Amino acid sequence: MDPRAGKRPDGDALVTRRVVVLGYDGVEPLDVVGPADIFASANFCPDGSPGSHAPYDVRVVAPAAGRISSFFGLQLLAEQGLTDLDPAGIDTLIVAGGPGMWPALQDAGLIAWLRNAHGKVRRLCSVCTGAFLLAEAGVLDGRRATSHWRWCETMARRYPAVQVEPDAIWVNDGDVYTSAGVTAGMDLALALVEEDLGRRIAMAIARAKVMFMKRPGGQSQFSDQLRAQTAASPQIGDLQQWILAHLGDDLSVPVLAERLAMSPRHFARVFCRETRLTPARFVAAARLSEARRRLEDGADGVERIAYECGFGNAERMRRTFLRHLGVGPHDYRQRFRAPPHARQPTEEHA
Repeated sequence: MDPRAGKRPDGDALVTRRVVVLGYDGVEPLDVVGPADIFASANFCPDGSPGSHAPYDVRVVAPAAGRISSFFGLQLLAEQGLTDLDPAGIDTLIVAGGPGMWPALQDAGLIAWLRNAHGKVRRLCSVCTGAFLLAEAGVLDGRRATSHWRWCETMARRYPAVQVEPDAIWVNDGDVYTSAGVTAGMDLALALVEEDLGRRIAMAIARAKVMFMKRPGGQSQFSDQLRAQTAASPQIGDLQQWILAHLGDDLSVPVLAERLAMSPRHFARVFCRETRLTPARFVAAARLSEARRRLEDGADGVERIAYECGFGNAERMRRTFLRHLGVGPHDYRQRFRAPPHARQPTEEHA
């Protein structure tokens, strides 16, 4: 039985996909355990419960079999070393990240094994700074990819042949998938389960894990709420949170400056310094993000969404969607909207 095959949503043969997570000393443990747990959980969800077919065989490996010491000392056990592992028997290979990535980049044997694995595994993936290892192996040359937001600029400088997308939760380019920092690896794993087994099982896992259900495509690595939390000044952070709760209001620079008792010029300078975005760009991104969310998950009409998200009218929102996404709101909804049976007010929360 081919371990790279599996059950597809259309009901093809029940076989088991082998998922291998690659760690090393100094790894971020959640990069390993998070994705592994998502895939293993599919074995306990509908159509994969104990006693019936298990869709995945999940294994943790390392350059050499034995204990892996994570970056803060937590020990993980690698069942196999790379010399004992045939890439052709792997369906999905996931390369974890962490501070240990830097010495791992100097491991010529590891890099050569990854280079050889590409094209033999069905899906080659990375979590966080694991993307550096794929880039070092040449796997990402000419491809779009992402990594932890703190390291995207470094990655782009070190590997100019890679098209780094710093705002993506995860990126798929051909048979290669890369995800953003740490917990984003779980988002990627959940999307891969949905790709293999369908939305119903992926949704069941998301509910059980008390996590958001992510869909494929260009989603922002940071939600607007997380962007607000990154402001160095609590004053700016609080204002960003207020903006997110009042997207339909007048959010011009003079109005926002007045809330903070600043002159418009001084406010714009402070806001840009703190967030690396102009106030107008932050507001525009927040409005677009919220409109996308409501088109994907809600039933409100485009006109109402446009008004409540601060676009003023549907035509202005349509022009914004075309400029930033290349499709209008109606086409966006048709493409990315959740199936009717899955659209519930709390569908993305457990």
